[in-house]
Amino acid sequence: MTDPKAIQPSELDQLPDRDPEETAEWRASLDAVAKAAGPHRAAYLMRRTLERAEGAGIALPQLLETDYVNTIPTAAEPAVDGDEAMESRITAWNRWNAAAMVSRGSKYGVGGHIATFASAAWLYETGFNHFFRGKEGDGSGDQLYIQGHASPGIYARAFLDGRLTEAHLDNFRREAGGDGLPSYPHPRRLPWLWEFPTVSMGLGPISAIYQARFNRYLTSRGIKDLSNSHVWAFLGDGEMDEPESTTALTLASREGLDNLTFVVNCNLQRLDGPVRANFKIVQELEAQFRGAGWNVVKSLWGTAWDELFQLDTTGALVRRLREVPDAQVQTYQTRDAAYIREDFFGKDPALVEMAKLLSDDKIVECFQLSRGGHEARKVYAAYRAALAHKGAPTVILAQTVKGHTLGDGFASKNANHQMKKLSTDEFKAMRDRLGLPIKDSDFVDGQVPYGHPGADSPEVRYLQERRAALGGPAPARRVHPVAPLPAPAEKAFTAFDKGSGSQNVATTMAFVRLVKDLVRDKETGKRWVPIVPDEARTFGMESLFPSLGIYSPKGQTYEPVDRDQLMYYKEATNGQILNEGITEAGSMADFIAASTSYATHGEPMIPFYIFYSMFGWQRTADQMWQLGDQLGRGFLVGATAGRTTLTGEGLQHADGHSPVIAATNPAALSYDPAFAYEIAAIVKDGLRRMYGEAAPGEDQDVFYYLTVYNEPVPQPAKPSAAGIDEGILKGLYRFNTTESAGLTPAANAARIQLLGSGTAIHWALKAQRLLAEEWGVAADVWSATSWTELRRDALEADAALLRGEERVPYVRQALQGAEGPVLAVSDYMRQVPDQIAQWVEQDYSSLGADGFGLSETREAARRHFGVDAESIVVAALAQLARRGEVQVTAVKEAREKYGL
Repeated sequence: MTDPKAIQPSELDQLPDRDPEETAEWRASLDAVAKAAGPHRAAYLMRRTLERAEGAGIALPQLLETDYVNTIPTAAEPAVDGDEAMESRITAWNRWNAAAMVSRGSKYGVGGHIATFASAAWLYETGFNHFFRGKEGDGSGDQLYIQGHASPGIYARAFLDGRLTEAHLDNFRREAGGDGLPSYPHPRRLPWLWEFPTVSMGLGPISAIYQARFNRYLTSRGIKDLSNSHVWAFLGDGEMDEPESTTALTLASREGLDNLTFVVNCNLQRLDGPVRANFKIVQELEAQFRGAGWNVVKSLWGTAWDELFQLDTTGALVRRLREVPDAQVQTYQTRDAAYIREDFFGKDPALVEMAKLLSDDKIVECFQLSRGGHEARKVYAAYRAALAHKGAPTVILAQTVKGHTLGDGFASKNANHQMKKLSTDEFKAMRDRLGLPIKDSDFVDGQVPYGHPGADSPEVRYLQERRAALGGPAPARRVHPVAPLPAPAEKAFTAFDKGSGSQNVATTMAFVRLVKDLVRDKETGKRWVPIVPDEARTFGMESLFPSLGIYSPKGQTYEPVDRDQLMYYKEATNGQILNEGITEAGSMADFIAASTSYATHGEPMIPFYIFYSMFGWQRTADQMWQLGDQLGRGFLVGATAGRTTLTGEGLQHADGHSPVIAATNPAALSYDPAFAYEIAAIVKDGLRRMYGEAAPGEDQDVFYYLTVYNEPVPQPAKPSAAGIDEGILKGLYRFNTTESAGLTPAANAARIQLLGSGTAIHWALKAQRLLAEEWGVAADVWSATSWTELRRDALEADAALLRGEERVPYVRQALQGAEGPVLAVSDYMRQVPDQIAQWVEQDYSSLGADGFGLSETREAARRHFGVDAESIVVAALAQLARRGEVQVTAVKEAREKYGL
């Protein structure tokens, strides 16, 4: 019997071997090749065998890495459908003007980046000339996520085709004058050109994935056929280190998003040095993408390398390319042929012999000029392969040289990301290198001139003809005229006016009920896009599962475990809900795609994304800025809001600050409603403003942030006093007075104004009763639905005053004549209500939940932070005592009575 210890693990298999003899023959063959021809030959045969199996559809694990060579051999490259010489001249003009724009701007100290576009020029130009579909053809065209640092090259192209003038280029990064160009792709700053803000690195990749997915969602739901739209994302190899860059790769492959192509510009450099100094970023990315199920196309070497590969009969060249680290490849870019002969070829006898057949010029050409990303034919072949591949997304890994064509002072230098200009002599050398007809006399006072072949030149005509054939200019953002969406039936909103009686209803439930009614609307119901990062049941949304369905491109291929229940888990190809799993970043990318569909596709959609308030703004605030920059519209809903309402969950779940972060975003209208009828009024007006008939001067390109609570309480009826709706929307209204609440304070009682937001208003109402019944103090209670909107209105009033216009802030108008001091309270840090302090004429103080959260009951947590009703009473008495309106001893008595 064989000793189990003698059997090697590699010889064992979990599955039975039906023909061990045949298996042994295969192993023996491999051993024989390794012995006779060497291990490198054996490895070569194994790779080719595995590639053959993969191509034949035999179920084997994929190779995660292939050789460090082009995926598409030169012999298999399709002919470029166009005039390559003409496209080379166009690219030369764009290279020149991109560099000139940044150099001319450097005298103002505004910065700019030259080297990125210099490396990626052909990646863009090939797409613009042959692939990127514009918005003037059928459908929506393609969606282009441009690498932010390459923006000068995009501006240069828009200048060549007549969409920008020299005045625009001269105001690159200088926007205050009116004709300026934003530094990067900023739709809010240049909304006719840019569609997608991408320079917060890492957000472009994840946004592109979810945009491609949302395109499929719209098609599957019958909103718009986007089967001809393709999403292209241009990324840097250094950018791929951002977690958002790769977090959704498996989503793209799992859902078969073959309408998506990533183009990673692998110039081997990040901002300050090599991306992978001691390793190979291309191989790492290939393994990562192939492991995630993507189709990978590598375009690494230019045609000058063909001769070298033909000479590589032993595989020594490929082995050497695989082992040389990226930082050394970068060094070859800056050294002479003798150095490369010694360091690269001198490591292997076979390579030494190969080098003897190569001239110095050939070696320099290969190692310093010839890259797959610098040749239109190579890039064209890669793009064709990407569009032809079906069933999975494609990533193109294109190797380039950062600073290519800018001269020896730029190419592959670690500092080139920070280098903003070329000298006059360097520009003249670049001119000669590019073959441009620019005279020495055009350099006036040492300033580099812009170059243009003329509006009627062959280059411009060719460029415009190519774009016309592809559907018009690109990139371009278009907001197609769309009729305002009709307002939903009024009953959906007025249903909350009568309150809930004795029934306890959390405001989270009230919001979900409102949405449930709105999605039934015959006119606009289909346009709602509910988005949730997994915990739909936490937010009471399971009732939407059977009626709306959860979107899945595969439908439901299983029988759900809860199929026999009324609210079972239902997936469908035309499902309306996007239930994303535990990914706030992915959910935000969903929201951005849906919220900008009115511009991207001419189809206004109404997304609402509901999430734990703690894990929304805190985790994805950068994407909220992206949303605002992209002019998105919709409703963000921070559920289980506040620092003390989510009992037992503790520090990391206790949100005491999301309104603070939201207040920093100018596009976010932040509300902290206390009652169901307030939510209805805010959502109703939000639909009008963003999707209906906006008032004159009203910015439609905003989004709403509502905090809602999981604390069930009786919902009161809407007060009948005039101006309630105005107060809800502007941020403040008087909910009741001591007298209207049925309380009877002492005659000539001291009076105080209690301002509360969200769930805190219930503590204020209890404090109102305690103050009247136990201390003889009258208190009016105000609902502060938005501290932030009150502050913004006051800031606008201040700005108007500087212009010589008299305007009183709304918060001052609302509180005008209110007796006594003001005490504000919320379930957030005091910084939230203190936003309005300087515009309140009365004595002002506040209470809030500052500090870290803790695991406790609601009552104990509120006592800990000093925001419960009893704490409010003590704070109110202290404020009145300072004014001499109650006895100082009352404060001490109250503290002792309430155990404070």
